[in-house]
Amino acid sequence: MKILVINGPNLNMLGIREPKIYGSQTYNDLCEYIKVHCEKIGVSVDFYQSNHEGDLVDKIQESYGKIDGIVINPGAYTHTSVALLDAVKSVGIPTVEVHISDPDTREDFRKISYIRSACVKTIKGRGFKGYTDAVDFLAGK
Repeated sequence: MKILVINGPNLNMLGIREPKIYGSQTYNDLCEYIKVHCEKIGVSVDFYQSNHEGDLVDKIQESYGKIDGIVINPGAYTHTSVALLDAVKSVGIPTVEVHISDPDTREDFRKISYIRSACVKTIKGRGFKGYTDAVDFLAGK
């Protein structure tokens, strides 16, 4: 099984950006945490991060026929991007929406997720563990 982990805007700033919400670990720490978990369960994993909506759409489209599952934290695009929703719908790859924090406990605008309706599951508020929970779900573990 091959999984693609996609992270949207500002996730490259983990460890710097609002550590009371997102913690003190870095984006590289996150990728390493997921990579180690995937090696343990025999899942191949690739990572992609961009602050640009179109780049994220391109990566989702490029995954068609190459990837078995997507774990995506769209960041702020969760609440604004119909383009990401349409990209996930168009490729038909099982996708899990992940959020490090729980957006439902934050500002009102964060309670809206455009991408959610195209995802097979949403995991929120579990920190880095949410990503490995998503991998396990997609791998049938």
